[in-house]
Amino acid sequence: MDGISARPARRDARAATGAAAAKSRAGEVELGALKHFVGFNLRLAQDVSFRAFARDTGQHGLRPGRFAAMMVLRDNPGITQSALGRAIARDKSTISPLLHDLQKRGLVRRAPSPSDRRSVTLSLTPAGEAALRELIGHARRHDDKLDAIVGAGKAEFLRLLRKITDELG
Repeated sequence: MDGISARPARRDARAATGAAAAKSRAGEVELGALKHFVGFNLRLAQDVSFRAFARDTGQHGLRPGRFAAMMVLRDNPGITQSALGRAIARDKSTISPLLHDLQKRGLVRRAPSPSDRRSVTLSLTPAGEAALRELIGHARRHDDKLDAIVGAGKAEFLRLLRKITDELG
């Protein structure tokens, strides 16, 4: 059985119902087969990791993608919006508000592209560079915590995450 379609016998169902009721009273929810889905667990891990990072930085308004966007902008000054979106796996509907927020905070500068009048180039402002330097310190400490959790299997874990990205992306 795959854990998705398995049905407990009648008495097991009563026991499971009783256990679920006890968990419900304790504030827990039974996830059932959902806890065996890789995608669901990836999402939970990403969410808790991001919340811990935002909490540790003290920037609770920090949204997913801002740090990644700033890192890519630092390493690729003059990049276009569409190239940045591709690099951090964001489409136009999510990269535009992200950049608008960073620009509103004075962290990113937009300039007309010298080679294509239809597009703009992006770069970090001095304030963006300073903010990123601070975030990098937090990111390193956060990554150290993740390394401690993953342990010696980090290289394999990263290989599997990249495999998922490559094969489904």
